[in-house]
Amino acid sequence: MNTKARPPAKKRVKAVSAEKVKATRTRTIPAGEFKAKCLAIIDEVHDRHEQVIITKYGKPMARLGPMDKAEDKPESLFGFMRGKLHILGDIVEPIDPAEAWESEK
Repeated sequence: MNTKARPPAKKRVKAVSAEKVKATRTRTIPAGEFKAKCLAIIDEVHDRHEQVIITKYGKPMARLGPMDKAEDKPESLFGFMRGKLHILGDIVEPIDPAEAWESEK
């Protein structure tokens, strides 16, 4: 038998950016307190990159979190479908010939 003990296995540590660590912090606030301090809490969430869970009678009801950099600027209503549709065929000419229409008879 081998009497030598094995050295403990090394644990792999995954590197995480400081931004992701900051964004995972959460705190819980009752709805009444959130209502009274709403604007200040929104500023804190933005500055500290933390999430706030809003509770009502101890039950979680909503989550407030910081926006990602990609989400900072919401999409405009105009042009948001650009490149998502493809026109096939002639869109001006009617589908049925003129003889098929009853109003033409």
